[in-house]
Amino acid sequence: MAVLLHVVAEASLRPRYAFMVLTLIAEAADSDGKAGPFVRRGNQIHSLRDWLSESLAPMGARDPRRLALTDRVRDELQREGKLARDPVEAALLLEQEVRDRIRMSTKTNLSRAVSELVRAGLVRRHYAGFRVDHQNRGGHRHVVYTLAGQARCLLHPAPAQPRRLERQREFVFN
Repeated sequence: MAVLLHVVAEASLRPRYAFMVLTLIAEAADSDGKAGPFVRRGNQIHSLRDWLSESLAPMGARDPRRLALTDRVRDELQREGKLARDPVEAALLLEQEVRDRIRMSTKTNLSRAVSELVRAGLVRRHYAGFRVDHQNRGGHRHVVYTLAGQARCLLHPAPAQPRRLERQREFVFN
């Protein structure tokens, strides 16, 4: 683990964030280290990028820039005349717009962090789509991340298979 932390620290401009991304990918990964294109949590299925973005979004809740974003969005909506007069409806619209902007920002940061992890050799990235796997994004393809190299130490070991107990057999007499 110490070697992995050193590699992440050397490869990333934001090593704590990159390590959080790496551990979330490991959490979503199967026993082969492959995460995506979809993640099931409870009864819901999310694309891997959406799930990672939603998981990382609370990390900046107390950040002054995040708090200032709400004020900026409120001002923009008022200038454009999109803010409703009803305070409850206005609050819902404001909350949704802020959430959308945070999601876009988080996806950008996520993409940057994963690119650093790919360059460090800790993650491989490809895109799985409707018809074929493909290296290029687009065309209704979704990202798949595979843990590689030192990052494989984050995988949870496969559960041990229960051993069948040998049962004593009965002798058959003629």
